[in-house]
Amino acid sequence: MNAIARLQRMSHGSHFRAFTLRGGEAAEPIDPFLAVDHAWISGPTFPPHPHAGFSAVSYLFPDSETGIDNRDSLGNRNLIQPGGLHWTAAGRGVVHEEVPSELGKTVHMLQIFINLPRERQDAPPFALSLAPQDVPVVQLPGAKVRVPLGSFADARSPLVPPTDVRLLDISIEEGAEASVPLLAGHTAFVMPIDGEVWIDGQPFTLAEARLPVNLPQGEDRAVVLRAKQGNARAVLFSGVPLRQPVHWQGPFALASAEALAEAIEAYQRGAFGKLQAD
Repeated sequence: MNAIARLQRMSHGSHFRAFTLRGGEAAEPIDPFLAVDHAWISGPTFPPHPHAGFSAVSYLFPDSETGIDNRDSLGNRNLIQPGGLHWTAAGRGVVHEEVPSELGKTVHMLQIFINLPRERQDAPPFALSLAPQDVPVVQLPGAKVRVPLGSFADARSPLVPPTDVRLLDISIEEGAEASVPLLAGHTAFVMPIDGEVWIDGQPFTLAEARLPVNLPQGEDRAVVLRAKQGNARAVLFSGVPLRQPVHWQGPFALASAEALAEAIEAYQRGAFGKLQAD
């Protein structure tokens, strides 16, 4: 299946706006991804909140005006800098909060929700961080590919996440193109981030995504991204589909109704912990 997905425009108060892609109750057709928000955040938006059963990943674009102050109930507190990535594997449950580090400046980022394999949904939560200077970069003629997750060409991200996914941040100069091999067994889709991106000969804009390309094992192909008028930027997502049920309720996503009910009960009795006072 190859199709255009129309992204939903979303806002929350005066400080948050986004183009949003959701995978639906069964995570189809972007499995193992559950949702992606291409977001601009200019002030505190969401209070401390829980997650369970999946991973919440924040990737800041290098053009972000400021960073994100991130903290969680595990005792972690760190600054996610422009160009950096932070991965929170919620597992059996965690509380976290992210706010722009400088008020009045805008964070340009991706908020990515990635499913966890069923057997890891009850594992203890943990966090992974990748500083901007540690993100591998591949230079192509007229294009640049940052590799915060997974691999491309001879570059590989140093992070080893609990779900097998790839995230490529691709910048293309006007008149240039980038050919990106797709991985057999992965589901892949592309979201434009800036400018008009031609994907396999078809133009796409901010409010659209090319969705998805499903490759069976043993089959090879590539997706070609081109910038015809002005520079352009796009992100390619890919991952091995988990093909497991998804039971959603608010910030919880588990593989069974029973596990979902248990996670909600655990949070209500305080088992997720709480943020340390400032």
